[in-house]
Amino acid sequence: MTQLIDPSAIHPAALELGRRFADAGHDLSLVGGPVRDLFLGRTALDLDFTTDATPDRTLEVVEGWADAVWEIGRAFGTIGLRKGRAQLEVTTYRAEAYEPGSRKPVVAFGDRLEDDLYRRDFTINAMALRLPDLELVDPHGGIRDLHAGVLRTPGTPEDSFSDDPLRMMRAARFAAQLEVEVAPEVEEAMTAMAQRIGIVSAERVREELVKLIRGARPRAGVDLMVRTGLADVVLPEVPALRLEVDEHHRHKDVYEHSLTVLEQAAALETGPDGPVPAPDFVLRFAALMHDVGKPATRRFEPSGAVSFRHHEVVGAKLTAKRMRALRFDNDTVKQVARLVELHMRFYGYGEAGWTDSAVRRYVRDAGDGLERLHRLTRADVTSRNRRKVARLAAAYDDLERRIAELSEQEELAAVRPELDGERIMAVLGVPPGPVVGRAYRFLLELRLDEGELGAEEAERRLRAWAAETL
Repeated sequence: MTQLIDPSAIHPAALELGRRFADAGHDLSLVGGPVRDLFLGRTALDLDFTTDATPDRTLEVVEGWADAVWEIGRAFGTIGLRKGRAQLEVTTYRAEAYEPGSRKPVVAFGDRLEDDLYRRDFTINAMALRLPDLELVDPHGGIRDLHAGVLRTPGTPEDSFSDDPLRMMRAARFAAQLEVEVAPEVEEAMTAMAQRIGIVSAERVREELVKLIRGARPRAGVDLMVRTGLADVVLPEVPALRLEVDEHHRHKDVYEHSLTVLEQAAALETGPDGPVPAPDFVLRFAALMHDVGKPATRRFEPSGAVSFRHHEVVGAKLTAKRMRALRFDNDTVKQVARLVELHMRFYGYGEAGWTDSAVRRYVRDAGDGLERLHRLTRADVTSRNRRKVARLAAAYDDLERRIAELSEQEELAAVRPELDGERIMAVLGVPPGPVVGRAYRFLLELRLDEGELGAEEAERRLRAWAAETL
């Protein structure tokens, strides 16, 4: 299938590069996601190209034209470029496959565009624009499938997933990101081959998972992972939730509840200038994982009720362990796990109200995650009882109002003792050591319990504490 594309829709750098390769006697085509995005009305600054030129020859062609060049992917046939704000990757026609049991793909270079497209993951990504003539090459019906919202593979899905098992994760990611449905034969192959995702590096799996969670429809991607068994390997804590009944007996199971919380949390994200700009991975992943401690803590009470005591603490540990296995950075692990640990804290407020001290502790414990915690807590209300939903919403409105009022008075986000370490040592006449740390913690608790006391009163209380405990 061929078709001329409006040149104004193509990034100028792509057209320039196409002319350079043509003048040098080589083929160059824009390929994959950037071509797909043209038909979705999206603008891409990351441009992928394929060529019959070797990596060495590509370097010769772009010399003096590219603003920057990097060769980190050279062994795989890829040369990276930067032209203005555009990021470009030029890859020699290739085949890529995994040997059984191997975590690293075996790369072989090819010499035909059509062969390269056949080896692509899905038909919607197996389209190319020959440059500089802008001839559309679509041998596998990618345009048709894109219009139909269906995800298919150029060849058999079994061959595609055998070549690179990560493509199964990509299928789930596209279900979330592009809002497409996988073809029945694709889902069947994913189900049959799900265990093979285990040979792919944790880092590559993590990147696909992050894109899935940040997608327009993350619930669809997660549900596809669970249905096919991918989640049993990648994120086993999530499918385990299907076995549980939540404590309110209002949902089919905790799994369905967690997917609903994920959707509701995403809906509470803000615009780019707000406190939680969409799409926010930390909030969304915490929403998905917030109840993963329930299977390990489920207890059947004599009354017939089901309890999950301290599931938030267990869940935070399980979440952190899973994220470390997926090679997330320490800061992201801490942020997500902290939200999971704190997501039940609010429920005592709705029942009995809190002192100012308790409000201060809530803010202190949430730290930089307070705005996310606000949204996670609100998203966790999925009851069908409208009066209950309204009551909890009103209670949380009241808590946020009190936080705002106290923050105005006391700068809650930066609550610290009124005496620093140097002053503590001077008042007590002690050198640096454990005593200073204990005194600091005493003063912090005092500050949280009673608010601002003033330096003179803080010193008096510190001396009284020292007289009783040291």
